[in-house]
Amino acid sequence: MLNQEWEYRGLSHQTSRRMFLKQTSAALLAGTLSQTEVVSAEKSAAAKSKAGIKKAVKYQMITEPVSVLDKFKMLKDLGFAGTEIHYRTKVDPKEVRRAIDATGVQVHGFLNSSRDELKDSIDQAKYYGGTSVLVVAGRVDDKHPYDVVYQQQQAKLRKHLPYAEQQGIKLLVENVWNNFLLSPLEMARFIDELESPAAGVYFDVGNVVRFGWPEHWIRILGPRIVKLDIKEYSRQKQKEEGLWKGFQVEITEGDCNWAEVGKALNDIGYTQGWATAEVKGGDRQRLQDISERMDRALDLA
Repeated sequence: MLNQEWEYRGLSHQTSRRMFLKQTSAALLAGTLSQTEVVSAEKSAAAKSKAGIKKAVKYQMITEPVSVLDKFKMLKDLGFAGTEIHYRTKVDPKEVRRAIDATGVQVHGFLNSSRDELKDSIDQAKYYGGTSVLVVAGRVDDKHPYDVVYQQQQAKLRKHLPYAEQQGIKLLVENVWNNFLLSPLEMARFIDELESPAAGVYFDVGNVVRFGWPEHWIRILGPRIVKLDIKEYSRQKQKEEGLWKGFQVEITEGDCNWAEVGKALNDIGYTQGWATAEVKGGDRQRLQDISERMDRALDLA
C-alpha cells in the first residue's frame, strides 16, 4: 500500500526527470547540444528548484538585545525568510504582526510541542499568517504503553484536524526522541490513518542520525514531509561523551550526509518549503554563521 501510494504521489517528479533526460539525450544524438550544455542545463534546473527552499530559525534562537522589529530586520539581512514561535515564548503578538508586515519575514509556523491544547495553537498560527503547528505526539515509557499512546495521539489529532483544515493550517508531527514512531514506515502509517490533508510530518534531520539515516526516512515519508528542522548529530561525541552530547556539533560537522539528504529531498520533490534551524542561537554573528552553514548543507548558496 505504501509503495503504491509513493509511486503515485511521486509520479510527476519522476516523469519530469525522465522527460528531461529523454529530451536532452535526443538533442545530443541530433547534435544540437554539447555534453557541457547538458550538464549546465541540469545544474541550472537544480539551482532553480533549490531556490524554493526557505531558511528560518526558531524565534528563541535570536538573542540579540534589540526590538522585535529589529530582530526581523536582522533575519532578513542574514538571508532568513522566516521564523517560528513557541507557545512559551514571551512576545507581544501585535508587535510581531507589525514586524511581519514591515519586513516580509514570515512566522511560518507555531510550535505547540506536546500540549493537548491544539486549537489555540492553530489560532496563533493563523493570526501570524503561518501554515502549520508543530506537534510532538506523546511519549512512550513504563507508564504509557506504546499501543495506548498510538491510539490517544491519533484521537487527539483527529479531534482538531477538521478545525485545522477549516483554518488552512497543517498539524505536523515531528520525529523526536519520545520512544514513539520509531521507523519511517510506522510514521507514514500513523499519518495516513488520519486521512486528512491537514496531517503531515515535520521532519527533523538531526534527530534520526543516532539510530538511522535521514535520507532513508525522507524517501519513505515522501510527500508527507511538509517542513524540515535542520540540525546535526555526532555519533562519535555520543559514544565518547554521552547521548545528548551528540547534538553539540555544528551543522555540516556531524554525521549527517547532507549530499545524500539533498538527493533524497530532490527525489521526493521537496524543492519548495521551509527549512528551519534548531540549534544553539546567539547574536547576529552567530546567526550569520548558522545561515551560511545551512547554505552549505542544503546547497543553497
